[in-house]
Amino acid sequence: MERDSVNLICKTLPGAEVSDPWGGGHDAWKVGGKMFACIGAMGDGVSVKTASVEEAEFLIDMGRGVKAPYFHRSWIKLGWDIPEDEMRDRLVTSYRIVRGGLTKRLQATLGPMPPDPEQPSRT
Repeated sequence: MERDSVNLICKTLPGAEVSDPWGGGHDAWKVGGKMFACIGAMGDGVSVKTASVEEAEFLIDMGRGVKAPYFHRSWIKLGWDIPEDEMRDRLVTSYRIVRGGLTKRLQATLGPMPPDPEQPSRT
């Protein structure tokens, strides 16, 4: 995975917008004005939100990511060596967590919520 691939995934999420709020080449992906993914200026990975500090610690202990610098402890930074399907799942999960914290009124303006990667599809 690389920066462009992550940006392509994030771009497909309803209501997702990218900005560079600090200057210097960051890709900060937001939904409803709240960040769900960030690629730093160094471009050495992407930081995403997890459901809890405990989940972040578990993923770090499992070697799936590292503590995301400058972010709350519920965030982890994923390296580019993560398989594409796992990267997509982590990005969508982060998006769903952040979007779920928005007001119902704002959520209603964003379009359909993407499927939960943790739930099996019902086809």
